[in-house]
Amino acid sequence: MNPYVLMGGEEGVRRLVDRFYDHMDSLPEVSGIRAMHQPDLASARQKLFEFLSGWLGGPSLYIEKYGHPRLRARHLPFPIATSERDQWMLCMDRALGEVVEEEEFRHRIHTALAGVADHMRNREG
Repeated sequence: MNPYVLMGGEEGVRRLVDRFYDHMDSLPEVSGIRAMHQPDLASARQKLFEFLSGWLGGPSLYIEKYGHPRLRARHLPFPIATSERDQWMLCMDRALGEVVEEEEFRHRIHTALAGVADHMRNREG
């Protein structure tokens, strides 16, 4: 079955993104990546929702609005090393744990997103 459908469609992806950014806003150990974002996370929430929608096999909302994601290029202005990758994954793992009940599917999504997060690193360390 399509990962977008398994995630719960639009509602499930929105919940995942909201929990992700809720954690980014509340966990002191991710203050490094929180500081890279605007004070108001509304735009970041919407863009991640649109990206994940298409990435998971649902509507290609991000591509329709902005074109190809070019994730690495879009993240080059931000210093992303292992610590920042790990902070991002901490938020995502917490969100996945709250939103995705089925363990095997949660592991598949974690593994795929960990690969994306690792690819975003643009600094040593």
